[in-house]
Amino acid sequence: MNTELANKKVQDFIKNYKDELSSLAFKGSPFPEIDVQELLQQIESRRRVEHKLPSWFKTEGIIYPPKLNLEQTSSEITAAYKASLVEGKSLADITGGFGVDSYYFSEKIEKVYHFETDEGLSQIAAQNFKILGKKNIECFSEDGVDAVLKEHYDVVYTDPSRRHTSKGKVFFLRDCEPNIPKYSLEILNNCHRLVVKTSPMLDISIGLEELMHVSEIHIVAVNNEVKELLWILEKDAQNIPDIKTVNFTKDKIEEFNFSWHEQAYASFDLAAKYLYEPNAAIFKSGAFDIISEQFSVSKMHRNTHLYTSESLINFPGRRFIIERIIPYSKAGMKTISYIRKANISIRNFQESVNTLRKKWNISDGGDIYIFFVTNMEDKKEVLVCSKI
Repeated sequence: MNTELANKKVQDFIKNYKDELSSLAFKGSPFPEIDVQELLQQIESRRRVEHKLPSWFKTEGIIYPPKLNLEQTSSEITAAYKASLVEGKSLADITGGFGVDSYYFSEKIEKVYHFETDEGLSQIAAQNFKILGKKNIECFSEDGVDAVLKEHYDVVYTDPSRRHTSKGKVFFLRDCEPNIPKYSLEILNNCHRLVVKTSPMLDISIGLEELMHVSEIHIVAVNNEVKELLWILEKDAQNIPDIKTVNFTKDKIEEFNFSWHEQAYASFDLAAKYLYEPNAAIFKSGAFDIISEQFSVSKMHRNTHLYTSESLINFPGRRFIIERIIPYSKAGMKTISYIRKANISIRNFQESVNTLRKKWNISDGGDIYIFFVTNMEDKKEVLVCSKI
């Protein structure tokens, strides 16, 4: 880490630079002790975190890592949620990275130990913790797995990253670094709770085949996009986890919980007055029959994960009024030929959204929502809706 980056004049330049980065690259750095590439990295990285890490963006003197490290770090929303899952006096973050998770853990835990093998990244995190006024986080540039196998902590947290050699393959935890399936039992001998963050790309069934003693799985979405899976491991857990889904939106938090082996029976019906679309976290969970049973709403088809009812209910996802129900045919589509702009979705339907847009000359956007679906009678139909 170039300590000159913390200089106030340099920080002011980074904060106030508004021109194209290519212009700066051509002109070169105005600071002889700082390479232009270092300066470009700081400006670009700061711009990237404005919405993801607003506290860092607003704080004077923050130093940023390369783009890849920023892409891998948690957002403030998801980091704060993780912090709500831990308690105790000590926590070891064995894949510390840029330090956002460690920062939020330190709000709940007396002492946080940030382990990061990349010495430069470890120095950046330590410098930023000082700037942010965090005195209960200690940084170590060493292997976190080795560290937690020597000492006891109340909580151990890890965010394994996929090895470069595993790109394009099916996502397995054993292909990540550190290899948590290999070390999890040893780590659990030295902590009360092991928290593992994974990409939403990891299949839950595959994860449960690789990990033992999973007590909870949290599926975390922000604005209807799944950001991460959180696996809670505890020594006495029987690998029949509670599944907790959460979706953070601008004006509310949608939560839905169930047990992994919970049995439920869905009801089925043709489209009624209202239509419901589960949020992305629930889609990831696969709890489609449980949703039907718990909320007393009917599925439209075994493989059409939309729900309907005659009475409006609160629901963890989007809600619509069904204005028209049309058989999917040339004659049926002629009756809505006046619609030139709409939000199109497909569920259990053979044609893609792009194909449908071109075929029926409907552009994207507006206040109309059209769902192309297969109903319980295996018939293709079109639902013209307005959002509630």
